[in-house]
Amino acid sequence: MARKRWVRPVGIVVALVAVLAFGVALGDRLATSRTADEHSVRLSAADIGYAQDMSVHHEQAIQLANTLTRDCDPQVRVLADRISAAQTAEIATMRGWLSLLELPFVPAHPMQWMSDHGPHDHGGAAPMPGMASVDELTRLSTLRGADAEILFLQLMIRHHQGGIAMARSAVDLVDVEPIRRLARLLVADQGNEIGVMTAMLTVRGATPLSYP
Repeated sequence: MARKRWVRPVGIVVALVAVLAFGVALGDRLATSRTADEHSVRLSAADIGYAQDMSVHHEQAIQLANTLTRDCDPQVRVLADRISAAQTAEIATMRGWLSLLELPFVPAHPMQWMSDHGPHDHGGAAPMPGMASVDELTRLSTLRGADAEILFLQLMIRHHQGGIAMARSAVDLVDVEPIRRLARLLVADQGNEIGVMTAMLTVRGATPLSYP
């Protein structure tokens, strides 16, 4: 019998609409400012760096979700699809801001915006927190069934922890309020997803990876 098609919850759609609304609000603000004065549009180094780095960070979350095979537990698959959809929308929003100001999508100096800010000092060029290694991604691609589900959940929990750390720093450091609101939304949403994924790991007799 064919596998029953799983329908994503309405909550996913609501979350994506909220994310895109933030992007539209900031885009309208920047576009209006640019029309009035070509030199009045300003994003701080933190605004730009966060949008660039978090977009790159999100790309790996999508890669993790896509690497997980579709023959896994339907609940895990729905969660992976939800994460992929939400973070794809957030990338589009953040890169829309960057594109409007003709800024590059990839930072010249990753994580530089989190350096030299007191308690957020990372001592210069620091790696993005929570990222999976090439070896971990390769291993995930070779696993099936419960083993794949466990590694996926472990890697995604750690990835979310890193994303939350970046977003919390952005709340303190960025200048533009729509970017700050999007960062706060990320902290709340990914915090909830960590709770769900931790419970899924417990059911499978596994625990999260150490972080950081």
